[in-house]
Amino acid sequence: MITINLVCVGNLKEKFLVDGYNEYKKRLSIFCKFNLIELKETNYANPSPGEIEKIKLEEGKRILERIKKNNVLLDINSKEYSSEEFAELISKKQNEGISEITFIIGGSYGVSTEVKERVREKISFSKMTFPHGLMRVIFVEQLYRAFTILNNKGYHK
Repeated sequence: MITINLVCVGNLKEKFLVDGYNEYKKRLSIFCKFNLIELKETNYANPSPGEIEKIKLEEGKRILERIKKNNVLLDINSKEYSSEEFAELISKKQNEGISEITFIIGGSYGVSTEVKERVREKISFSKMTFPHGLMRVIFVEQLYRAFTILNNKGYHK
């Protein structure tokens, strides 16, 4: 069974996001081992552009400490994937003998250049901007959808 890690900056505060995340995490348990790694979010009140860069550097260091290899960054400026293409990406990695994949969701201001340079594979779920907490729920739903596609379950239509 493949292990999927999700490295996220920040934690979920809103009950509706926690509930949605927990539902899909539970559903995923029949397809993969799923690990959530929450990292401390750096906060400044109304940060200046320089402080935003500092935030991205601080959060980036935390991300780099937690990733190994076979990392995929969720990045708005990367190639968009359909649900079927996302499923194919996971299938391809499994067929290559990869037993662990780590996906990364950055903080409110994105990720540092160092993270972008270290992570070779990047995907976009949309050109739209989502709050990073909501993106976590979208990610686990799409991961669940990918596994149902790969296992010919009726969830994906």
